[in-house]
Amino acid sequence: MYINNLKIQNFRNYKYQEINFENKINIFYGDNAQGKTNILESIFISSFGKSFRTNKDKELIKMGENFLKIQTHFQKKDRDGEIRVEISDKKNVYLNDVKLKKLSEVLGNIILVIFTPDDINLLKSGPSARRKFLDMMIGQLRPAYVLNLNSYLKTLDQRNNFLKQKIKNDAMLDIWDEKLAEYGEKVFNYRKQFIDLIKNKITAIHAEITDEKIDINYSSDFKNRQEFIELLKKSRQNDYFRGYTTKGIHRDDFIIYINNEPVNIYGSQGQNRTAILSLKLAELNVIYDDLGEYPILLLDDFMSELDEKRIANFLNNIENIQVIITCTKNIDIKNSISHQVIGGKII
Repeated sequence: MYINNLKIQNFRNYKYQEINFENKINIFYGDNAQGKTNILESIFISSFGKSFRTNKDKELIKMGENFLKIQTHFQKKDRDGEIRVEISDKKNVYLNDVKLKKLSEVLGNIILVIFTPDDINLLKSGPSARRKFLDMMIGQLRPAYVLNLNSYLKTLDQRNNFLKQKIKNDAMLDIWDEKLAEYGEKVFNYRKQFIDLIKNKITAIHAEITDEKIDINYSSDFKNRQEFIELLKKSRQNDYFRGYTTKGIHRDDFIIYINNEPVNIYGSQGQNRTAILSLKLAELNVIYDDLGEYPILLLDDFMSELDEKRIANFLNNIENIQVIITCTKNIDIKNSISHQVIGGKII
């Protein structure tokens, strides 16, 4: 899988730019605030329908303009296609010129893995960041996952709004508890399946980088549907008091261990970085096993957070993958092509 052409208009600091990509390592280098990350962001939007940097679509439109357009042509082993995203007063997404009814329908067309400087702190951040990692990976591969997750979150909002009213009505909560258990079971099963797949990959990958032992465990309130319903009932008094649902898959997490110690608590900065590299490489390989082709790999400001040894170990594991890298200085990498970015233009 790879992207061969990208056109962006009125996006961030770009008036108009067309970029042709090679199915190898594509390097975009230049000083800070020139527009390098904007290229990755536009590709990400073509894949997910939203940005990884902001929740406000208006911020994406170039200052002084009232619309933006992103056109991304992609090639897969069995077909090619084009995603077009247009944002003005509202956002419209098109696949091969056909307007999508739901934003979630864009998922699964351009599959990618992204690595940003913020990911270095993924393991030290709160559980929501790690759930987002899982949601992004699984959502690209299993459209039904997104539907069930959204249904769970909608039901959760309804239950929470009721709890905030401080009106005790167990019969009403029974209805929402059944729905939470129904959707939560499906989300839990997807997450557990993919954590198990990552677990199978990450051990061997990490062994190529370091001699330390790595493991990953999934943590959830959910065990099975009936036990979860009972757990919600036992938590009702606490939920009434707090005004929100304290148990459920919306609190799920995963923990990575280095030498049997949780790396987010006891790991050094170097161990955290190496664990993140292993996790991203495991994600790449899980996607490959599922699709039979590698996703596109986006590496934003890749050089800034890693030493030369970790960079070399990482790059040795990404052969036969289209990689799009941003960095401040041009780097000499085998099988790569470089572009300089200056003031919203590709030189």
